[in-house]
Amino acid sequence: MVIVKAMGGLGNQLQQYALYRKIQAIGKEARLDISWFHDKTLQANIPAGRALELDYLDLPPYQAASGEEVRSILGRMWEEPESVVGKIRRKLYPASSPFFVESDLYHEQIFSMEGKYLVGYWACEKYYADILECLRTEIAFPQCADKELQKRNDDAAAQMEETASVSVHIRRGDYLDEINRELFGGICTEAYYDRAIAYVKERVPEARFYFFSDDAAYVEAHYQGEGMEVIDLNHGKNSFYDIMLMSRCRHNICANSTFSFWGARLNPHDDKIMIRPSIHKNTQVCIPEQMQALWDGWVLVTPQGDVV
Repeated sequence: MVIVKAMGGLGNQLQQYALYRKIQAIGKEARLDISWFHDKTLQANIPAGRALELDYLDLPPYQAASGEEVRSILGRMWEEPESVVGKIRRKLYPASSPFFVESDLYHEQIFSMEGKYLVGYWACEKYYADILECLRTEIAFPQCADKELQKRNDDAAAQMEETASVSVHIRRGDYLDEINRELFGGICTEAYYDRAIAYVKERVPEARFYFFSDDAAYVEAHYQGEGMEVIDLNHGKNSFYDIMLMSRCRHNICANSTFSFWGARLNPHDDKIMIRPSIHKNTQVCIPEQMQALWDGWVLVTPQGDVV
C-alpha cells in the first residue's frame, strides 16, 4: 500500500488526489490520508487554516486512510517528517524511513514504491498527464446552493464557451504576506502577464480575456479595455467555482498557483493554449529542457517576459 498525504489548498489537494488516482491506475493499492485537515495543530503555521475542499466537489468516493492503515506503514516511533527528529532519522536511515518527502520537481521512483507514506504537493504535470482525460470526467462541480449565484456562474460559463475566451489568473492575497512574498513574489510580474496576453493575441486575434483574482480592485485598475473583463462572482467557500469557470475558457494564462493550473488542466479543448510561469518559487531555477519535458504542452514565460 502507498498512502498520499493530503494537505494545503484546493489546487494542492487536487494534485495529491491525482497522484493517488495515478497510483491506483498502475495497479497499486493507494489511500489518501486526510487527517491533516482534522488536526489544527498541523496547520499552526497557516493563519487562515485550510478545509478539505476535495469534499466540495463531486468526486467518485476516494479511499481515506484509516488510523490503523497509517500506523501500519509509519509504525509508532516515527516522527513527522519535517520535525527535527524526523529529518535526522530520515538522513541517518533513509532506506528504512517509511516517509518519502518530495524534494525535487519530479520523482519517478515513487511509482515503484510499496509501503511508503508520500508527503508533498506533486505539482509536476508529468505525474498524472496520462490520466488527465479520466480526471476531467470524474472531477465535477456540484450545483451551488445559492441559486442566483448558480445562474450567474452558468451565464458566465456559457459566454466563455461561446467566445475565444482566455482565463487570466492573478493571485495576490496571501502572496503579499512577507514570508510568501519572499518565496512566491516577483514571478508573475506585469511583464509576465503582458507577454502571456500578447502571445495569445498573436495566435487568437479575437481573444477575450476573463480575469480571475482575489484582488478584483487591483485587476480592474491595471487591466482595462476592450476584450477584458474581471470575473468577481465567487467568494469564500464558493471560490472553487472559479476553477470551473477557468476550465470553460478556450485558453488559460495561469499564475504560479496550483489553483489556476487546475483550471487549465480541466479545460477539455484539444487546441488550448496553456501558459504558466517558468518557475513556481523563487528557490527554483528554470532549466528549459527539463521544464518542457515535465510540463509537456505548456508555454513557459519568465518573470522578465520571455518565452522559454
